[in-house]
Order: sequence, then C-alpha cells, then structure tokens
Amino acid sequence: MTDSLEFKYEVQEGNFTRAGEASQDVKRKLKRLGVSPDIVRRVAIAIYEGEINMVIHAYGGEITVTVNDSEIKMVLADRGPGIPDVEKAMQAGYSTAPENVRNLGFGAGMGLPNMKKYTDELSIETEIGVGTTVTMKVYLQ
Repeated sequence: MTDSLEFKYEVQEGNFTRAGEASQDVKRKLKRLGVSPDIVRRVAIAIYEGEINMVIHAYGGEITVTVNDSEIKMVLADRGPGIPDVEKAMQAGYSTAPENVRNLGFGAGMGLPNMKKYTDELSIETEIGVGTTVTMKVYLQ
C-alpha cells in the first residue's frame, strides 16, 4: 500500500445504539487489508473507547482514521465540554459519567487509560467549552 487510505465517521451524542459502529467498520477494513490480528485488535479497542467517550461526554464529533505503510492514525475530534483535568482523566477508574450511563454498563473510567494502553502514541488537545481532540497512532512495524 503506497498511498494512504482515510475513513471518516460521525459520532452522535448520546446514541448508544450506534456506538461501536465506527470501530467495527475499521476492524473489518483493516482485516481486509491484511493487517495483523494483534494490531487490528489494538486499533479497534482504542477507537471503541474513544467512540464511547464521545457518545457519553461530547455533543457529537468525528473520527478520522488514516492508514499508510507505517502506521494507523486515529483522530477523534469532538464538540464537547473539554476535559478540565487531563491528568486525572488518565487515571484508571476516574469517571465523570452520569449515573444513568453507568447503569447502562459504561463510564467505568477506563476509556482514556485503555486508549493509551493499546496505542503507541496518544496526545490530547482540549479546550473547555470547545471540545477535545485525541490523536492516537499504532505503528505497523
């Protein structure tokens, strides 16, 4: 693959019914491209965690996945409240998810920690009242 491929997905606020569709679609496409199962799994988990965070905490957003010969880059940009304390949000188990979301089985506070765990690079840009952009990379080598 000499050119890069790009996939884009819209994520809707509060739509738990469609949550996970982007990560499943990326998983299918990476398998068709012959990407190793371990990398497919890591990418799918990272995107899913980000997708769920966008559904729970943001007012919608977009996921862009770019695949080239050396890496898979995932950019999750939301229109949300922003993250007041990124360091705290990166701690396993820390959650600001409301009770109704926790009752659905989400909001355990593992989203950002798992995104970091399953990727080779993670950066977070956030602005209160504007939104958050999470950029993740998984290297193919």
